[in-house]
Amino acid sequence: MKEKTIKKKFEKLYESETPKPKLLRNCFRAFWTGGLICTIGQIIYNILIAFGISIEQAKVYLPIIMIFIGASLTGLGVYDKIGDYAGAGSVVPITGFANSVVSPAIEHKNEGYILGVGAKIFTIAGPVLAYGITSSIIVGIFYYFMRW
Repeated sequence: MKEKTIKKKFEKLYESETPKPKLLRNCFRAFWTGGLICTIGQIIYNILIAFGISIEQAKVYLPIIMIFIGASLTGLGVYDKIGDYAGAGSVVPITGFANSVVSPAIEHKNEGYILGVGAKIFTIAGPVLAYGITSSIIVGIFYYFMRW
């Protein structure tokens, strides 16, 4: 009985001291920051097209450039600040994926290149890749039999 009252007191104290999230502000920040990242991607795409690169090649180069930008900003410590400000708005675009791969590599660099960087580089992105590849295989097999 005493344990339940202590637990209830703790829950009450926790609720009173925990800051309430500012949902409208957080949603706005995520929306405009994610939109800005995507707009930068569109500008790069338009520049590639303006330089005479074919649409097919531009579609290949754009993710490479955006991943490079995301990884570089992570290495410089800028992407973490963007993430603190924008929350999910910085995670959704492809630059967020680059950040999720580079961050563990930087964090575990002092453990060596094999056991540190090599072992930890996909700790966050690994499950995303595994489930993404697995689900695409399942959908592909399903699509194959549906067309057959």
